[in-house]
Amino acid sequence: MNVTRARSDTTFTVGIVFPMSGSFGLVGPSSELSAQLAQEELNATGGVLGRRVELVPIDGGRDPAVVAGEIRRLVDVGALDAVAGMHTSAVRRALIPITANRIPYVYTSLYEGGDRYPGLFVTGETPSAQLIPALDVMVDDLGRRRWAVVGNDYVWPRKTAAIVTEYLHSIGVSVVFGDFSPIGTVDYAQTVSGIERSGCDGVVVLLLGDDAVAFHQAFASAGLDRRCVRLSPLMDENMLLATGSENARELYVSSGYFETLGTSESLDFSGRFSSRFGVDAPIVGSLGQSCYEGITMLGELVDRAGSAEVTALESIAQNFSYDGARGHLKMTNGHVSQPIYLAKAGEFDFDVLVEITPRRVS
Repeated sequence: MNVTRARSDTTFTVGIVFPMSGSFGLVGPSSELSAQLAQEELNATGGVLGRRVELVPIDGGRDPAVVAGEIRRLVDVGALDAVAGMHTSAVRRALIPITANRIPYVYTSLYEGGDRYPGLFVTGETPSAQLIPALDVMVDDLGRRRWAVVGNDYVWPRKTAAIVTEYLHSIGVSVVFGDFSPIGTVDYAQTVSGIERSGCDGVVVLLLGDDAVAFHQAFASAGLDRRCVRLSPLMDENMLLATGSENARELYVSSGYFETLGTSESLDFSGRFSSRFGVDAPIVGSLGQSCYEGITMLGELVDRAGSAEVTALESIAQNFSYDGARGHLKMTNGHVSQPIYLAKAGEFDFDVLVEITPRRVS
């Protein structure tokens, strides 16, 4: 049942959903500040549709049903013009039935791919562009041919693992171990033992926040970092600092953004962020920075359409592009395409090695 929304003539209100609690909460501060910077930049240039942008922070680290209940109440009373944010795929799946065909929803996190609903716009990376090219480098250049996959037990890791496994098998590479743990797991001794027994020489890590930190520490403590490379699509500078450089040997990350990325757009963004929030602000890695991309893209899309109505946004989404901290990006079928880079963990940040593209037809 459609609900008539109470629109404001002076404000454009966005529910910004990011993890403030739980295993993923350590990336919350950078997410919030990145979204705030995008908000302030939009307001400095006239807002959205001539209305001042306001953000309503919502904790996306809670149970998906709880997050969805809060969003539903806000949407039903007309308190939100749009929803955006970086959170798990489980939360995204809970929000889509609420936002579809009603208000725009910009999902900024990397995810498993495939979702397409009226009003859903995705700015994050997907496995075909992010993990598959990185695996090509690991297999072809580093000679890693026996892989394990570890992740949290929910939709993103499970589906991504299936994509990774199918691809590796298709190129004659083995997947010899898999393990999925509930969000909030702190003891990875059994997982690490399984990896050790498997004889693998590479591990794809699909773990969130604090869970990833605990795994990497257990992995290195067992000495497996001297035998295996690790590859993760979800590892930012805040997670690296929590892990400790001594536990990050041969840890590789593929992503659309790194704080050390040397493009003009990235350097310009870093300078603006530092000027606004100071040198003691949280490091803006790919996860938090994605919230800047999402709010920036949302503002551009709505202004270009001249309306926040879903039908108007969908009508222009196929020929839409915008400029953000990740460069000049284009949208196709509701998904933003972007350059992807492979980096290696250093002492405090990541050494960006190369921009990567698929080497084979997957």
